[in-house]
Amino acid sequence: MFKGMGGLGDMAKMMKTAQEMQGKMAELQDSLANITVVGESGAGLVRATATAKGELTGLEIDPSIFNPDEKEVVEDLILAAIKEAQKKAAQRNQDEMARLTESLGLPADMKLPF
Repeated sequence: MFKGMGGLGDMAKMMKTAQEMQGKMAELQDSLANITVVGESGAGLVRATATAKGELTGLEIDPSIFNPDEKEVVEDLILAAIKEAQKKAAQRNQDEMARLTESLGLPADMKLPF
């Protein structure tokens, strides 16, 4: 295609690959917003739902834990559920990124975006 133009053919190929990677990264970012994870605490009495991007989207609290004398326990359960949801979101995000880098022929542990 770029015969006789030296390294320009390689440069054009690299640019095309970079554009493809950019498109796939954008698709992945969109899909991460639609993937949900759930963190639980208190044997499921508190459940926090988040996207794989880490955005908290829901919080379910079993009414049986509402006892004014145990306010601190309820607060701890809520925080624990949120933290677990965020941890799961970060792991899912990392897993999806690793899958993308592998599909592009890059090392799985390569950090994207650069």
